[in-house]
Amino acid sequence: MPDPVGLEVRLRQSGAIPLDVSLSCGPGELMALVGPSGSGKTTILRTIAGLYWPQEALVTCAGMTWVDTGSGVDVPPHRRRVGMVFQSYALFPHMTALANVAAAVPYASKSKREARARELLRLVHLDGLEARKPTTLSGGQQQRVAVARALARDPAVLLLDEPFSAVDRRTRRRLQDELRELRRSVRTPIVVVTHDLDEAAALADRLAVIDRGEILQSGRPADVLAAPADARVRNALDLPTEDTP
Repeated sequence: MPDPVGLEVRLRQSGAIPLDVSLSCGPGELMALVGPSGSGKTTILRTIAGLYWPQEALVTCAGMTWVDTGSGVDVPPHRRRVGMVFQSYALFPHMTALANVAAAVPYASKSKREARARELLRLVHLDGLEARKPTTLSGGQQQRVAVARALARDPAVLLLDEPFSAVDRRTRRRLQDELRELRRSVRTPIVVVTHDLDEAAALADRLAVIDRGEILQSGRPADVLAAPADARVRNALDLPTEDTP
């Protein structure tokens, strides 16, 4: 049974964007969603965040039901405690790093929002860069601002959509190390969409292989990669088939 304060997702849908998904992610656990482009990975994140509405959905997190199509429950996105980092980071270009993060701090005075934003920028190793605007920051620094902004909402779940795809390999490794460090400070479920199997293997506690909206196999990354369940899983992971010499 999933941890009651973790994340549980069940999605069903037919049609152009099919979904057949059942997953759970506990506090402090990192789940990686992998699979080919168009397989439904980002759609799952968007459904959790309240930005997409499939035909059938049940999403619970931190003991609260965010959507249940069977009973008509649908908590709007701004009331869901979701921290989401988009692939493009989606920072406000006219605002400083400090202001980008402070704007996401809920229900506080300006001074308290700025104090919390400074604390989060220190957490992601950006202290001293508070006054810089996104265009003057490197890709890795922008990604850290986006993570700090996501954390500013005191999220019950953190969703990362290809968070390291826009940076070079050296920066990606450094950011992966920082995400591992961050997990020790932030005990929330984390769901990461990635195309990088090495990244998934290095970061994730569990790996879910998705194709055409369906979870084909899930488990510890080492187990899934060492023993794909069938040819469809191998194809989704772009691994050699069993009879390949």
